Formats: sequence, structure tokens, C-alpha cells
Amino acid sequence: MHEIAQVAANFIHLDIANITYLFFVGFVGGLVSGFIGSGGAFVLTPAMMSLGVPGLVAVASNMCHKFPKALIGSIKRAKYGQVDVKLGIALGVSAEAGVLYGAHIQESIKKAFGEAGSNLYVSSAFVVILAVVGGFVLFDAWKTYKSGNSNEVEKVTKIARWVQSVNIPGTMVYFKSLNARVSVLFTIPLGFATGMLAATIAVGGFVGVPSMIYVLGAPSLMASATELVIAFVMGLGGSFKYAMHGLVDIRLAMIILAGSLFGVQLGAMGTTYVKPFMIKMVMGVIMVIVLFSRGLMVPVYLSQLGLIETLSESTTNMMKSTSFGIMVTALVLGAFIVLKAMWQGRSEERKAIAAEEALSHRKM
Repeated sequence: MHEIAQVAANFIHLDIANITYLFFVGFVGGLVSGFIGSGGAFVLTPAMMSLGVPGLVAVASNMCHKFPKALIGSIKRAKYGQVDVKLGIALGVSAEAGVLYGAHIQESIKKAFGEAGSNLYVSSAFVVILAVVGGFVLFDAWKTYKSGNSNEVEKVTKIARWVQSVNIPGTMVYFKSLNARVSVLFTIPLGFATGMLAATIAVGGFVGVPSMIYVLGAPSLMASATELVIAFVMGLGGSFKYAMHGLVDIRLAMIILAGSLFGVQLGAMGTTYVKPFMIKMVMGVIMVIVLFSRGLMVPVYLSQLGLIETLSESTTNMMKSTSFGIMVTALVLGAFIVLKAMWQGRSEERKAIAAEEALSHRKM
């Protein structure tokens, strides 16, 4: 009975307002996921936590909804020739090991420091990763845009050129997204780090996508699509691991999945209408906004653990409300940027087609 009560305490009450919010969260998460390939979890996990879901349950439920959505998204983008299945599996195998190890760390923290400690760990990880990765990706996208080379083919980084130049006999594999042979030994630490982060905050794409772009040399479109293959592998194993400990709220997973299935296909279609730098720009902007949402909650969890002076109830409620408001802003802005980019890209494509048809008529 005690174990049942303990599991039940992890799950929040769901009313119409909460269900509607979660469905919208799922839609935006799916939209962003299909567009940038990160799984959208950097939106979904904080969004669930803003509703009062414990951090570990949010991570576990997120992973549970992720693998069917990632499967659909990867199949959709494979039709556009954007998925490197071989690279996805190579990274996915070591990522699964990272997931299992990361899940063990999560459970140990929850057991030692309780819910507040787990929430602090998840939120702090979000703040650090969002600041580092989001800032770098946003800077890179802005630099590309300002240089006026946004229509040019992406250049391979110096690190990626070095990785592709290293020849380790017996480990070399050709990957179509890189158009080069690379030692699988380089994919092991990248995959493990991706899985470790996925188990910590359910956002393996923060490592997976940038590592494929900047370390291995994959184009943005193919990196974001291939990440969905990795997300499927990680989500399947991670869900089973967390479910065994009663940490997956299947209600949350199914509601979010329902919204995601609409969004992920729309987002995947959007990648065919936008420039590569726009994918980076969308990822960076949303990351920075979510950073502030989670950052506001860190003092609350520190107070609950007695690590800083206890915050008053009014201050705690104000910070929770502000964090929730910023989270909603990130969701709306993320959807707006993706849909606007899709609309503009499609309009430009139609104008180009109309111009070609008009020119052919004149020649006739």
C-alpha cells in the first residue's frame, strides 16, 4: 500500500484546463521536434514541470511519448531524403547505454534528496545546457544570417574535417549525411552523452544535433532528421527503465503524444521550405526563453531544500506564475516562428514556380 501511495503522489490531477494545456504543449513540442529534430523535449519537460509535475516524472513521461512520435517524424523526413539511418543507429546504440546510466543517477538523486532535489537537478541541468548550447547555436545562426551567406551550402567545421581525416583501421564506416568515412569510435562518446542528457532532462537533441553538425560534419537538415532515429531508440529503452519504477504517467504521455502527432508532421514539412540557418535560429530563440522559465524556479527548489533562506509563500507563488507565463510565451513564440517560416518559404516557392511558368509561356 505504501508503494502504491508513493507512486500515486507522483501524478497530478487532470482537469479540462490541464488537458487542453498539455495537448497544446504536445502540439508545439511536436511542431518544434519535426522542425529542428531535438525531440521538442526542451519545451515539453519544463512545460509539464510548470504545471506541477515532479521533474523525474516529467522526464520519464516525456521519454515515453517520444519514441512513437520520433518514429513517425523520422519516417516522414526519410521521404524527403533527410535521414541517415546508419548514423542514427550508430549513435543510438551508445545513446541507449547513456540513458540507462543517466536514469540510475536520476533515481539516486530522488531517493537521497526527495522531489525538491530531483526538481533542482533537472532545472539546473536545463539552465546550464540551455545557456551553453542555446547561446552557441543562436550566435552561429545570427553570424550566418549577417554574413549574407544564408543561401550557401553549410561549411564543415575544422573539428569535423579533422574527425573525417582520422583513419582507425577496422572502425571506419561510410555515412551518407557526412559523405565521408568516419570511425565509429567517435560516435560512442557523442551517443553516450546524448543518452545521458536524455535521461537527465529528456533532451538528448541538445547534444545529438550540434555534435552531428559541428563534430561530425552533417548538414543541419540531416542532423535534425537523424536525431529523430536516435530519439526513438533512446525513448524506447528509457521508457521501459523508468516505467519499472512507476515514474511514467501514461496519461501525460498520451495527451502530449496526441498533440505531437499533429505538430511533428507539420514541422517536418516545414523543413523543406526554410533555409538551414532558420532551423538554428528557431532552436536558439526557444532555448533562451525556456532558460529563463527554469532559472526562475531554481531559488524555489533551493529554498525547499533549506540551502538558502526560506522564501515566503507569496514570493514562491509569484515566481511559479512568472515561470509558467514565460513558458507559455516560449510555446506560442516557437509555434509562431516555425509557422511563419513555413508560410514565407512556401510563398517564395510559389512565386518562383509562377515566375518559371510565366517565362515558359513567353518563350512559347
